[in-house]
Amino acid sequence: MFIDKRFHHYSIGSLQKDLLSGLIVGVIAIPLGMAFAIASGVKPEYGIYTTIVAGILISLLGGSKYQIGGPTGAFIPILFGIVMTYGYENLLIAGFMAGVILTLMGIFRLGSLIKWIPRPVTIGFTAGIAITIFAGQIASFLGLTGIKKHEEFILNLKEIVDHLDTINLFSLITAAICLIMVLLTPRFAPKVPGPLIGLLISTCVSALFYPGHVATIGTAYGEIPSTLPELHIPSINIDVMIKLLKPAFVIAMLGGIESLLSAVVADGMTNSRHNSNKELIGQGIANMITPLFGGIPATGALARTATNIKNGAVSPISGITHGIVVFLVLLFLAPKASYIPLASMAPILMVVAWNMSERKVFAQIVKTKSTDSIVLLVTFLLTVFVNLTTAVEIGLVMSAILFVKRMSDVTTTAKALPNPEHRQGKVETSMVTDTHDCPQISIFNVEGPLFFGAAQTFEKTIMETINYHPKILLLRMSKVPLMDTTGEAILASIVKHFSKSGIVLVSGLNSQPESVLHKTGLFELIGQDHFFEHTGEAIQYGLSQINENRCLGCKHFAFRECKQLSANEVVDNRAKLTATF
Repeated sequence: MFIDKRFHHYSIGSLQKDLLSGLIVGVIAIPLGMAFAIASGVKPEYGIYTTIVAGILISLLGGSKYQIGGPTGAFIPILFGIVMTYGYENLLIAGFMAGVILTLMGIFRLGSLIKWIPRPVTIGFTAGIAITIFAGQIASFLGLTGIKKHEEFILNLKEIVDHLDTINLFSLITAAICLIMVLLTPRFAPKVPGPLIGLLISTCVSALFYPGHVATIGTAYGEIPSTLPELHIPSINIDVMIKLLKPAFVIAMLGGIESLLSAVVADGMTNSRHNSNKELIGQGIANMITPLFGGIPATGALARTATNIKNGAVSPISGITHGIVVFLVLLFLAPKASYIPLASMAPILMVVAWNMSERKVFAQIVKTKSTDSIVLLVTFLLTVFVNLTTAVEIGLVMSAILFVKRMSDVTTTAKALPNPEHRQGKVETSMVTDTHDCPQISIFNVEGPLFFGAAQTFEKTIMETINYHPKILLLRMSKVPLMDTTGEAILASIVKHFSKSGIVLVSGLNSQPESVLHKTGLFELIGQDHFFEHTGEAIQYGLSQINENRCLGCKHFAFRECKQLSANEVVDNRAKLTATF
C-alpha cells in the first residue's frame, strides 16, 4: 500500500530529522494560523485548531510524504466572503461539505482532472488572491479605526482612503518593526522562522514602550482558550446544504488545486511521487473532521511544505509532529498570545501575499502577448474586482474556447497532387494551382484533429473544390490523430453526397478515427475495400475504377507520368466530364 511506501527504510535517524523539522514548521505555523483566521473574519484560535486537527490528519491520511496541511492564504477571500454572507456556523458546514466533495473526488479517482486547469487560470486567481490579501492588511498595518469590512475590493479600498486620518503612529511603528524582522531574519538566520521573531520583538516593543496604544488579539477577540473546543456537530438540513453547495464546491476546488500543486512542488524538490487521489481523500477527511472542532477549511500549504523539506523531513511524521507542537503551545502558552498586536499580524500576511503572487510567472505570461495573456488578465481582474468563483468559471470557459480556436487553426484540409519530379511520386499540396489540377481524382491532405471546432472548415474546403464531380475522392488522413462525433457526422455527409456520382477512398486512417467510424457504421458505408494503408495503393485502386478510354488528359495517372488538365480545360470540359462519369 502507498502509506507503507511513505515509511520505506524508516529509521531512528529518520525520526530525529522528522521531529526537528516538525518542531520548526510547527513554530512557523502558529502565527500564520492565527493571521489567516483573523483575515478570514473569524477568531484567531480557530486558525490554531485548524493547524492542529487538519495538520495531523492531512499528514496521516494524505498521499504525500512531505505535505503540511492547515489554513492558507489562498482561502482568505473565500472564507471571508462566506462569513460575511452566511456566518461562522455556516462556514463550518460549508467546510464539512467541501470535505465530502474532496473525499468523493479521491474515491472516484478525479485527482488528475484538477491538474488540467490551465496555468494562466491558476496564476491569475492566485495573483488576484494575493492582491486581495495584501490590500486587506493595510488598515491593520496603519492602525486605522472605524473601518467596516466589505466583500468588494473597491469598497474596502474606499474605507481605507476615507479613514486615513485615523492612522495610529504606534501601530505603524509596531508593524514596521515586525516587517523588518520578517524580511531580515532569513538573511542572517535562515533556520529561524522570521514571522515568529517578528511577532516576538514587535510585541515586546509594543508592551514595553507604549502599552495600551495598539489593538491586540486580546482587546479585539478576547483571551485565546488553552484547550481544544469540545466536539460540536453543526445542525445540517437540506435547505442549508442547498444554500451552501456553491461555497462548498469552491472551497473543495480551491483546496484540491492548492494541495495537489503543493504536492507536485514537493515531488520536484525531493524526486518523489505523491498519490493524488489519496491526497484528495486525506484532504477531504481532514476537512470533514476539522469543523467539528471549530476549525476552518484547510489545504496543503506550499510554503510550510517547502520549509518542512528544507529542514530534513523524511516522512509524514514531520507533519504530525508539527500539529502536536502547535497543540502543546496552545496548552501552555495560549494566554500569552492575547498580547500580540494586530499590527504585528499585518506584515506577516503581506509577506505571504507577496510570496504567493507568482509575480515573475505573471509577467512572463503577459509578455507573451498571446491568448494565455488574455485569460491570465481576465482571471486576475475578475478575482480582484468580482470574486474567485466567477473568475475561475470565466477563465476556464475562455481557455476552452481559445483552445478550440487554436486547435481548429491547426487542422488543415488542402488539395494535393503527385509531384512528377519526385522519384517516389510524393503527393504535395504545392502541385495544385489555378492552372494545374486533375479532373479525375481529387486528393486531399487532411492534417490535425477532426473535431467540432474544425469540422465545418473541413466540409467547406472539400465541397467547394469537388463541384466538378471528379470520379474519385481520396482523403489522406494519416495526420488526423483523433475524430469526434461532429467530425464523423461531417465526413458522413461528404461521403453520402459524393457517393452518388463517385467513389470515396481513405488512406492512412489512424486507430482512434477508425474506431469512431466502426462504432457509427460509417466504415461499412464507405466500404472496407476503400481503406488503404498507403496513398499509392489508393491511387492505383482509383485508376482501376476509371475507364481509361474515356479519360480526358489523365490516362496515365501514375506518379510521374500524369498529364493533368489545366483549370481552363477542366471548365471547358465540365459538361462532358459530367456526362461521361
